[in-house]
Amino acid sequence: MSSGLERGDRDLGAELESPATGQVGIPVDAICTGCGRIHVKRSPLESVREASTDTEPTELEVRDLTSFKHVCHRCQTATWWNSVAILSGLLESEGGE
Repeated sequence: MSSGLERGDRDLGAELESPATGQVGIPVDAICTGCGRIHVKRSPLESVREASTDTEPTELEVRDLTSFKHVCHRCQTATWWNSVAILSGLLESEGGE
């Protein structure tokens, strides 16, 4: 099932459904610090800065998130990812969870 959200030639909904995205967290477009690949990932709730923990996920800004460690299949290792955009359309399509 695709969310219908696309960015350039990427289907963000399909990326979100991929096991490589993770299972829990806020859907974000993130960049791998190792290889520079941009992919939809789920930023863990622990990556929300303390000052923003009371904010609703749909109201978060990308600057409210810290880097997080996640697997990069291109690098073939767990590496750091930096959020470049919160994908609020995907978050809302999931019911804000």
